[in-house]
Amino acid sequence: MALNYAKRMDNIRASEIRELLKLTQKPEVISFAGGLPAPELFPVEEFKRVTAEVLEENGTAALQYGPTEGYLPLREQITKRMEKVHVNITPDDILVTSGSQQGLDFAAKIFINPGDIIICESPSYLGAINAFKAYEPKFLEIDTDDEGMIMEDLEEALKNNENVKFIYVIPDFQNPSGKTWSAERRKTLVELANKYNVAIVEDNPYGELRFEGEILPAVKHYDTEGRVIFLGTFSKIFCPGLRLGWVVADKEVLNKFVMVKQGADLQSSTISQMEVAKFLEIYDIEKHIEKIKVVYKKRRDLMMKTMEEEFPKGVKFTYPEGGLFTWVVLPEHMNAREIAVKALEENVAFVPGGSFFPNGGNENTFRMNYSNMDEDRIVEGVKRLGKVLREMM
Repeated sequence: MALNYAKRMDNIRASEIRELLKLTQKPEVISFAGGLPAPELFPVEEFKRVTAEVLEENGTAALQYGPTEGYLPLREQITKRMEKVHVNITPDDILVTSGSQQGLDFAAKIFINPGDIIICESPSYLGAINAFKAYEPKFLEIDTDDEGMIMEDLEEALKNNENVKFIYVIPDFQNPSGKTWSAERRKTLVELANKYNVAIVEDNPYGELRFEGEILPAVKHYDTEGRVIFLGTFSKIFCPGLRLGWVVADKEVLNKFVMVKQGADLQSSTISQMEVAKFLEIYDIEKHIEKIKVVYKKRRDLMMKTMEEEFPKGVKFTYPEGGLFTWVVLPEHMNAREIAVKALEENVAFVPGGSFFPNGGNENTFRMNYSNMDEDRIVEGVKRLGKVLREMM
């Protein structure tokens, strides 16, 4: 059967991460592949109470349609979350989305015409790359160092390209590199966006999962002209299965997101929004986040220690201050996709890094997640991976 599909489908590929996760469902596989939170930290018993209270107190409303913008008590709670990243807003500045992934898709739909340019970090989040590719842009990748995107390279790109629609960044514990931008780079980013009249899409799923030091102000904190679009989510600090995120933007921009959402799914799940709002009302989410951070920090420390002991010389990796990932760079002659095949034979999985570069190349890299496996499996998995790397060196 040969159906006549839209041309944009030529640019859409199955997510390498999602496809790889299918292979890691076997219990014997030690998976460092997904960006999965630790399921044992999900507040299952508390959520049973929350769901019962929502249905008992206002069951008919919970099962009914709601406003596109989102459930007001939840948006009021989100304003408190934004205060942690030094952004002061009102509920009217927020749109609740079905995960922050939906915010990425909406940003692409709102801004991108075929041939427009999107600037991103090199490497960048695969889910965003795939969301943007459907709308047929060109990508300009900007190298990063330990303080974030290199501003001189960014300005050169902005100066020499007229149809840049937005700059996509993950300033805190970046996926996949684990790097965090300095406050100075965040401020300079906004200054350059103002100078060259482009939008910024700031993706912040991990910002509250900081193990050391103070949470840095969001890029949105430095926004002076309403050009920064902030994407947040409950997936990493609470439960990803709820599929609840949010967009914070200037009124004119937010109205565009609201119109697009009305055409996509009308609204995010009413009952899920009411459940999260109720949880935030009766439980201490900060205590819950601290519990997550203690576990993830321990796992990060253990993974870093074991990688230092087991990985051969010539293999480099980042040491993230928070979040879920570390990024591995191999000698240039090595191919992480070939290593991934050998690692799966040893029942260990990771994500090869080439897919995180929208323009290709860099096949000597890969991403590892430390949040999802318990401590014993982290040690055993890194040992097995170290063995594979030594053999293939």
